[in-house]
Amino acid sequence: MALPTTFHLAADRSSFRLDPRDPTFFQNPYPTYAELHRRAPIAFWDDAGCVAVASYPVVSALLKDRRFVRVAPDRPESERFPPHMPAFASLERHSLLELDGERHARLRSRLTRAFVTRAIESMAPTIEDTARDLAWRLRSQGDGDLVTLFAEPLPVAIIADLIGVPRAAAPDLLQWSHDMVAMYRFGRTEVEELAAERSSREFATFLNDAIAATRSTKRTGLLATLAASSDDPLSSDEVVSLVVLLLNAGHEATVHQIGNGLASLLSDGTQLADAWNDTHDAEAIVEEMLRHDTPLHVFKRTALVDAEIANGVHISRGQEIALLLAAANHDPNVFDDPERFDPQRRQKPHVSFGAGPHFCIGAPLARLELQIAFRVLREEVPSLRLAAPPLFRDSFHFRGVERLPVRCG
Repeated sequence: MALPTTFHLAADRSSFRLDPRDPTFFQNPYPTYAELHRRAPIAFWDDAGCVAVASYPVVSALLKDRRFVRVAPDRPESERFPPHMPAFASLERHSLLELDGERHARLRSRLTRAFVTRAIESMAPTIEDTARDLAWRLRSQGDGDLVTLFAEPLPVAIIADLIGVPRAAAPDLLQWSHDMVAMYRFGRTEVEELAAERSSREFATFLNDAIAATRSTKRTGLLATLAASSDDPLSSDEVVSLVVLLLNAGHEATVHQIGNGLASLLSDGTQLADAWNDTHDAEAIVEEMLRHDTPLHVFKRTALVDAEIANGVHISRGQEIALLLAAANHDPNVFDDPERFDPQRRQKPHVSFGAGPHFCIGAPLARLELQIAFRVLREEVPSLRLAAPPLFRDSFHFRGVERLPVRCG
């Protein structure tokens, strides 16, 4: 595969240029990652304005290194949030992704209680029933876009159930999520910012109304649990931010992984039943899918102090680092023949869910949903195959299939 024309590596290999909105790159970033591994596993990315790390050992270590945080404590809010986006800023101010230290630990511990193993496992029958219903509809239609017919409606229905809001709200939840996640797109436009601000305001209003309803009607669900009084009650703003994060991070990632996973599994034109033989179990399939084409490609950290991150590589206090998670998952020094999709490969820990304090809190639910989703599709639509090559969305940070045309017969 050709490298993007916007990719240029400096002669001394200390920096590179790359437009992440170059279609050649976001349709298939892996040739570029392979070149970085070969020639510049740690280098300054001019377009992103920060050091980019592709090396698996360094990425894995930095995810756990307490000298690096999501946001520098002394960075003013005026630099983080556009002034015309107060609603978006209000949600991000309490987001787990934007916090570290004691505040992060406090909010994360409250959310962790909802993700204990027995609570997640109890959702399996609902996930299976929903997936089977969607698979039946897909099979009866015969062909179509797997993203809109299966990959999107399954996770959003499960998230709605988990939160404790009606599934009928799914179209709004999807739109709000898409608009807000676009804020992390490289080179976002003012139109996208205004859409994210509108969706932030509408989403917060919806959730605040739902919180009020849980108190008056004794509804169950995560929203009611988080809003319930305790020795250390959460504010409404904190509850709303936690739930928004669950939808935007958890739902979007699962949608993309279903699409990305099937694109990987069926890339050679085979039917699902042939691509997934009896020697493959659901867990192995999912872990290889997560490694091979993970949805989250970059996770930024900021240095709290001057630090050496590798032999001879120094980072100054306040400097940002882009951890290239998907590139790390394709490090040839760790994964043999990393471009090959191989469910039977000897598993090594991928970094698709991150690591350390910000390890994805929804990982157990995501794994369960993915394992059930692919198993149900294999059982109900064994002849499922690609009808055309997948089209990936213009979104480097959250890589996902925008359309996945399939045939079922």
